[in-house]
Amino acid sequence: MRLLVVEDDQTLCRQLKEALEDSGYVVDTAHDGEEGHFLGDTEPYDAVILDLGLPEMDGVTVLEKWRRNNRNFPVLILTARERWSDKVEGFDAGADDYVTKPFYTEEVLARIRALLRRAAGHATSELECGELRVDTRAARVTLSGEPVKLTSLEYRLLAYLMHHQGRVVSRTELVEHLYDQDFDRDSNTIEVFIGRLRRKLGKDAIETVRGLGYRLSMSQDAA
Repeated sequence: MRLLVVEDDQTLCRQLKEALEDSGYVVDTAHDGEEGHFLGDTEPYDAVILDLGLPEMDGVTVLEKWRRNNRNFPVLILTARERWSDKVEGFDAGADDYVTKPFYTEEVLARIRALLRRAAGHATSELECGELRVDTRAARVTLSGEPVKLTSLEYRLLAYLMHHQGRVVSRTELVEHLYDQDFDRDSNTIEVFIGRLRRKLGKDAIETVRGLGYRLSMSQDAA
């Protein structure tokens, strides 16, 4: 899943980026409101972590502009402001959740997992599709109760398909959500990793819908 962190404290931004990447996310960053607004308005993020006290353009304004432009990704607000009126302003602007600084990184990670689950219609941190289980909290995959060893990219690809199971996901969408903004978008590596996942999960685990993309099909016998 691809995230955007908009935070002007570069040390905190770097720490969040590292923690999120260690948890299997792809992360872009911005250090002021104008850059953050541009990225959020032009790139297809799965969720955004947004500071309110930003230079150039404050976080509430950024969020209001996104929502007016129908950018509907979940937004977790970070702020040092503790007044209840600031929280209300953030929620009214379109925020989905709120964390007050200082905070524990583990809490931010848990809230992001929850936002992503809710956005995809899932209630728990464990995603299921047939005999396949993906524990998004522990980044652990099992098939019929047996652990499946995946590389970080294989895991990100599978997790995205699991979050969106039941629909066809295009190659373009996978590229946009699995790689950061500097990645070569002409790469054919998606097909390579789809092939690797099929070898580990079963040749029929991921269906190719000709001309449209891929669909997870673990509800059937994928062996």
